[in-house]
Amino acid sequence: MTDTDLYPHLSIPETLAAGPGPGNTDARVLAAFADAGLADHMQADVLRGMIECKHMLRRVWGTKNTHTFGVAGTGWSGLDALYSAILPGDTVVCFVNGTFSGIDALTVRTKAASREDLRADALDPRPASVTVIQVTHGQSVTADIIEAALAQHKPTWATMAHWETGSGRINDLRGFSDACTRHNVMGLVDAVSSLGIEDFAIDDFPGVAGWASCPQKGVLCLPLTYAPVSFTDRYIAHLRENGCHTFVHNPIFEARHWGIVDGKDVAAGTYHRTHSAYAVAAFHEALRINLQHGRAQKAADYARHEAALRAAVTALGCDVTSNMTSLVVLNLPGVLAGREKELVALARAKGFGIWPTLSEPVQVRIGILNQLSEAAITDIVTRFAAEMNAMGAGVDLDTALAAVRLHFATAIAAE
Repeated sequence: MTDTDLYPHLSIPETLAAGPGPGNTDARVLAAFADAGLADHMQADVLRGMIECKHMLRRVWGTKNTHTFGVAGTGWSGLDALYSAILPGDTVVCFVNGTFSGIDALTVRTKAASREDLRADALDPRPASVTVIQVTHGQSVTADIIEAALAQHKPTWATMAHWETGSGRINDLRGFSDACTRHNVMGLVDAVSSLGIEDFAIDDFPGVAGWASCPQKGVLCLPLTYAPVSFTDRYIAHLRENGCHTFVHNPIFEARHWGIVDGKDVAAGTYHRTHSAYAVAAFHEALRINLQHGRAQKAADYARHEAALRAAVTALGCDVTSNMTSLVVLNLPGVLAGREKELVALARAKGFGIWPTLSEPVQVRIGILNQLSEAAITDIVTRFAAEMNAMGAGVDLDTALAAVRLHFATAIAAE
């Protein structure tokens, strides 16, 4: 028997990505990825694409930070670079209100851990220098919570997720930045779920020294490409003075791959890690799409479509507890309570990619990344109602779809 007999061709079907992310990638991005010519990493167009990407990314972020670029990999790679300046013994306050801010806090605890901390529990270290402020699932991190913690602990660093997809909550970015400024703290923000969706410019938040995002949510560049990051001069100066325990995700070394040397853009591309021409082309097109859509218009479009979905699932008897505009997190009606994972599994088996929450209490998450049309929202609502009824909920799809139509008609009339 040959190897080809053992392993048949892998065929992955088209699905509707209707969860917290990744979203369905724009066809233009997929075409750019597939149509890129075979080129080495120093080919002139590859280098030009990288130079243009960093400048476009600064416009998407709303920043003049020179150290703004993409870390090769997923959002995890960008976050690892963001937290790389945290050294053993550094004092940090981490605000946690869901699964992913919790993972951020674990990353921070690992980086701040001493050898003794790691020996005590290598996979879940608890360094005394790190304080985790746990906010109840389903609630946002508010300005008063942030102020009280920073005033009490006076850390070097503070971390927060801007949008926490684990619970679907937006946390107070203004309150975080202002508190960091008042207490001379360097803020670090996980913007994985907000970049490319909310209308904000990072230069308006001077208390935040570092930002990290991902390629597969608001930026919508799912072929494995680049996790956007941005660092202020203060962060880079601190890193230059203190160093960090990584080469691959050291922001200063990473910046050199993008022609950012000694805090300045060099005239031409420089020798870099072997970045793929395919990845550069896809990332370049994704950024072009974001700029063409416009940050304010895109944010308004997400808000309008999320409101339509919220109205529809509420009409189906669900209770929405989130406040993000790319995702609804909901409790099912009482007749289906406790069967959230079952419903999600049935939906996913039919190519309808919704998600449960990954921590307690278990809820259902339905996202609209790159699903910004009335037809797309109608499709999502129709599929969701069908799964509810397949489990015996007896919901009225017509009522839900009427809520969608009314919402869009009202929005058009208001324009």
